[in-house]
Amino acid sequence: MPDRLSRARATGVLAVLRAPSPEAALEASEAIIRGGVTGIEVTFSTPDAPAVIRELIARHGDAAYIGAGTVTTAEQAALAADAGAEFLVSPGTLPALTRAMLDTGRVVMTGAMTPTEVMGALELGVDVVKIFPASLGGPSYLGALRGPFPDAPLMPTGGVTPDNVSDWFRAGAVAVGAGGDLANGASLAASDWADIEQRSARFAAALASARS
Repeated sequence: MPDRLSRARATGVLAVLRAPSPEAALEASEAIIRGGVTGIEVTFSTPDAPAVIRELIARHGDAAYIGAGTVTTAEQAALAADAGAEFLVSPGTLPALTRAMLDTGRVVMTGAMTPTEVMGALELGVDVVKIFPASLGGPSYLGALRGPFPDAPLMPTGGVTPDNVSDWFRAGAVAVGAGGDLANGASLAASDWADIEQRSARFAAALASARS
């Protein structure tokens, strides 16, 4: 059986993109990919997220790992899957929504923070448990979760920076989600694609260092 998480593991960093317009989302995604981060989570807080996902896949194919984030309804899960999203991410783990996400056949990542929430997500059969907001506990908290959940695929999101990428992977992350420190809100608002590309390059370098 093929490893459903091979793409996530290989990509390492997923850029959590909350853009003010579809055009900004596409420009920012191109800057992120130029910088060396090839995982893009287009959130549903981005206008017309499915169209952005569809266009990014048309442009990059297998060279980038494109999915949908902030999935909060079954309809969004279906729209993202129809657009070709390879993975679906929700900030929490609601049973009915999670089942709808799993029904799409895509890689499913749902949010949890406490051990009880992690157990609930794993019981439902998600592929990855997104530890969010990971900034509340830091890498040491992720490491502590490894005690009762040594084999659980955990992805911290929130509080991930180039300076602590190595710490997260040492603590046992299967991948990391990078939001404001990569797809920076001020840079998106100012259309400063050069800054976003530079941020991506720092994350790419940090990932390479973590794996060396």
